[in-house]
Amino acid sequence: MRTYILIFCSLCLTQSVWSQNLAPLPNYTIDSLVNASLKAFDVPGIALGIIKNGKLILAKGYGVRSLKTQKPMDENTLFGIASNSKAFTTTALGILVDEGKLHWDDKVRDYIPEIKFYNPYVTEEFTIRDLLTHRSGMGLGAGDLMFFPDSSNFSFADMVYNLRFLKSVSCFRTKYDYDNLLYIVAGEVVHRVSGKTWDDFVTERILNPLGMTNSATSYARLTDKSNVIDAHAKYNGRVHVIPRHVSSFDGPAGGIYSNITDLSKWVIMHLNDGVYGPDGTTLLSKENHAELWTPQTIIPIRNPGPYNSHFGSYGLGFFLSDVKGYKQATHTGGLDGMVTEITMIPELKLGIIVLTNGEEGGAFRSVTNQIKDYYLGIKGNKWVETLSKARAANVNGDLMQVDQVWRRSDSIAILSNGYKNLKTFLGTYTDAWMGEVRMHIEKGQYRLDFTRSPKLSGQVFPYLGNAALVKWDRRNMDADAFMVFNLDENGKPVSMTMKPISGLTDFSYDFQDLFFRAKTK
Repeated sequence: MRTYILIFCSLCLTQSVWSQNLAPLPNYTIDSLVNASLKAFDVPGIALGIIKNGKLILAKGYGVRSLKTQKPMDENTLFGIASNSKAFTTTALGILVDEGKLHWDDKVRDYIPEIKFYNPYVTEEFTIRDLLTHRSGMGLGAGDLMFFPDSSNFSFADMVYNLRFLKSVSCFRTKYDYDNLLYIVAGEVVHRVSGKTWDDFVTERILNPLGMTNSATSYARLTDKSNVIDAHAKYNGRVHVIPRHVSSFDGPAGGIYSNITDLSKWVIMHLNDGVYGPDGTTLLSKENHAELWTPQTIIPIRNPGPYNSHFGSYGLGFFLSDVKGYKQATHTGGLDGMVTEITMIPELKLGIIVLTNGEEGGAFRSVTNQIKDYYLGIKGNKWVETLSKARAANVNGDLMQVDQVWRRSDSIAILSNGYKNLKTFLGTYTDAWMGEVRMHIEKGQYRLDFTRSPKLSGQVFPYLGNAALVKWDRRNMDADAFMVFNLDENGKPVSMTMKPISGLTDFSYDFQDLFFRAKTK
């Protein structure tokens, strides 16, 4: 057995040395790749950074920052990195663990005594680690409507109070379901332990030491906005500039703005186990950096796929998996009109950063995968072509289903009683955590308005039986929804539930978690 182990180790060492000494991809090859991705996914601009052996070997912008200004993208153009911000929150907590001010397995109630979950046992046992690992038992994106879209008037105190109303969909610590709200709670832990807001702590203890001088914890805190992307989304058949998401209390889950130049310093620090700069300064201890990259929650992998991956998990702010025998730490991020990805393969000393000002994940993934293939020695994949075809098939299939729903609604509306049925549903309804919605008539239209989230306002159309459809005024949201009313024995509505019409709707539109009760007059 020892002989086989020695041979295996020798082969791995040879492969690793080969990759580390591999010449960089020619710029013209990368240019061709990124430009093909821009075209295939109809994204206005992409910024790309490649880190190898501790150095930023490529930093470049492609396309334009905005379809309005047509100004070119470059390596210093700033993007909202969205959920890539989560690793900054876990790193901030790791710094506090290094200082002995908290421990990963401390109970959250020791720091935020007012927190309460749906299950009393969960409330008592919930730890800092649980905040960061998407295993709370709550459903995918549960409660995100409190900050998404960004028009809501919820505060952090409101959000913490409302956690008690978010029902479990699985047993505590048994299943992965991605969560944003608990990272916001984690940011408040940073505040209560350090005495500094999450924004100030991350700025002073992470951004400034690393020299990320152009970055900020939110769009509002950027000191220079002269080179920032506009957000873009495709609707009504073409790509439009859309309003940018403005963070309220959700910064620890997705608020940071940064660029390729600054993020390369962040990636180099991680690839060097928490050490940065020419003098070898430690930002985060090797022990706690390893904790960030240690599997915490299992994410099932049913098919090994093109990278022969057999294990998937979430660490502390990072997705972890095996790719061709190497450990990979990665994360994606998505806000209105911008999506990003940061990928690191530490054994190859490789980091890839792809930032986009569109909403197409295939744009960043095709670029990342093609570059990754080169360093893994994989040939033959054409990722732009493969992913764009898969995306088109997925979108076309979904569009057919959504169009069928709206055609059915149109047919019902033609009937004499189509809109008359909607009168039955008029009134005010209340959800325990989302507050009131109002179904009313305005200027001859049936409308639904969320009292606490003004962007959730739209026209209501008839559908089958006790169901209706809401078409939001802001068409870039791509989140039109079913409304289903429950009537009492007298035919009066007593409650209403919702769910997205499209299977491609962003999970943060968690309408399915709402249960509205009719407000009695």
